[in-house]
Amino acid sequence: GGVATSGLEMTQNFMGTNWTRQEVDAKLVDIMKNIHETCLSAAAAYGKPGNYMHGANIAGFLKVARAMQAQGVV
Repeated sequence: GGVATSGLEMTQNFMGTNWTRQEVDAKLVDIMKNIHETCLSAAAAYGKPGNYMHGANIAGFLKVARAMQAQGVV
């Protein structure tokens, strides 16, 4: 959650706004739930249900690959 919280802090700074502790916590909970669901979904889709490391690696690879395709790199 530390990296995600740093991202939230950068967003606040960029937007020139301040969120309450409760707002930051709610946003962090949403981010962590999304990561959890993404890892489990990717692991299951690629034959390793329940394997967080496999799911995280696949999901991360796909995110980078899609970004590269969107930029016309590949």
